[in-house]
Amino acid sequence: MRPAHGIWGMALWLVVPGNLPLWQRVATLGGQPAQQAWLLLVMGGLVLGATAALLSLLAWPRVFRPLATLLVLVSAFNTHFMWQYGVVIDPTMLANVAQTDAREVRDLLSLRLLGTVLLVAGPPLWWIWRRPLVWRRWWPQTGRNLLGATVALLLLLGAVLAGYQGLASLMRNHKPLRYMINPLNSVYAATRLAADQLPKQARVLQPVGEDARLGASYAQQQRPPLLVLVVGETARAQNWGLNGYARATTPELAQWQSKGLVNFPDVRSCGTNTQVSVPCIFSPLTREQGGDQTAEHQNLLDVLQRAGLAVLWLDNQSGCKGVCDRVPNASTRELALPGLCEGGECFDEALLHGLDERIAALDPQRRARGVVLVLHQMGSHGPAYFRRTPTARKAFLPECSSNTLSECAPEQLLNAYDNSITYTDHFLGQTLQWLQTQADKGVYDTGLLYFSDHGESLGEKGLYLHGVPYAFAPEQQTRVPMVTWLSAGLQQRSGVRADCLRQQAARPLSHDHVFHSVLGLMNVKTTVRNPALDLYAPCAAG
Repeated sequence: MRPAHGIWGMALWLVVPGNLPLWQRVATLGGQPAQQAWLLLVMGGLVLGATAALLSLLAWPRVFRPLATLLVLVSAFNTHFMWQYGVVIDPTMLANVAQTDAREVRDLLSLRLLGTVLLVAGPPLWWIWRRPLVWRRWWPQTGRNLLGATVALLLLLGAVLAGYQGLASLMRNHKPLRYMINPLNSVYAATRLAADQLPKQARVLQPVGEDARLGASYAQQQRPPLLVLVVGETARAQNWGLNGYARATTPELAQWQSKGLVNFPDVRSCGTNTQVSVPCIFSPLTREQGGDQTAEHQNLLDVLQRAGLAVLWLDNQSGCKGVCDRVPNASTRELALPGLCEGGECFDEALLHGLDERIAALDPQRRARGVVLVLHQMGSHGPAYFRRTPTARKAFLPECSSNTLSECAPEQLLNAYDNSITYTDHFLGQTLQWLQTQADKGVYDTGLLYFSDHGESLGEKGLYLHGVPYAFAPEQQTRVPMVTWLSAGLQQRSGVRADCLRQQAARPLSHDHVFHSVLGLMNVKTTVRNPALDLYAPCAAG
């Protein structure tokens, strides 16, 4: 087979079967049938030209077929996830994929995924590998590659000129489409990710809060403070019972409202996936300042530790995304608790197992000053929502028990997701009870701040899961729940009254407030803290 036949045959296959989600999305945008057909034809020519140009530049012995195989397989996987969940492939989504662990991969495996990969990738791979390619010497092959790329680019240019007005309007009004073009979306995302992140990862993080010190409340304290930060996963505000949801998904937290718990109904996330949101939550930078970019600075935990406090991160997820690298940390993967841990995964209650012993093992001098404990939940991580809740705590039945969400009835999918929210409510209730016990014993002045890292789509507008680029992400993926509770001792120590917080609760908040609020509540003095972003500051006495 001549390389040119392989290039154009492969490009044509990638354009048509390899981009079915793209063509389906364009076809649903409406318009006159003739105009829509012309737009599809023009876009097809554009994608064909770009794909053929890319393959022409890769047409070298011992290189072309392996790289073409990779592009075909990537396109097949992209096709499945775009079709199944409505996601798009941009740099943040690719970064999220790179951070995925074995447990998350298991949740995504299905027979439908296997079928899509075989149907999309099988025929072109069989065709290109069944016969050897006839290659020329280096210089003649270079000329043919350049000629092929030139012809492909001319086709691309011709398609753009022929349908510029329609294409410009389409891409301006429907920006997610540019991240649906297989396999160019993955090539762009990988290139952008490498260009943005690799240089930053090679740098030493810039120190933050080098002037951090403990405030006056530590001078003659009777009890050290203990603050628990619970980093939730994939909980959206829309299904949060305390926000007025029709279902009682937060019954235990509702009971704690009479004991000082405050719910914040209007909170926005920093990102739409864990890879972006978790580092951004703990960053000294707001989202507008670049907190959602690859970290170049140390974070909140570094400042707390520098001030002299004991810090501990406990993880029941796929890691802390670099946030906890310089503080003591542990994972539930080390546990094998009957009834809580099965198949390499633990329910969130495992985070509470042996907490007293874990805290006792921290540096005694730091512990005597105060403790900040971070619990990173598995929460409502999808698509296997049914795996996030113990059988005995499934309040809403029947529930979807498949990770192929489109196969589930909408009400069963909602049941599975709401069960995971209700289990988060129970986990938070158990955490609050433990904190209340510590306060009643006179061991610590305790407090809790819970926030989810991002939201979730459950089929609205054809979208599932999360990770849609923030600029056009739906509210379901960016509006998240947040609650706080302070013991009587911590309220007296900080001067922050629960009744005042409740009066202030309806104001708009975001992940940008976490860094500065924790420093304020823990009375850590540093110039890096911005009082205007401290959600507790309006209620602090003195």
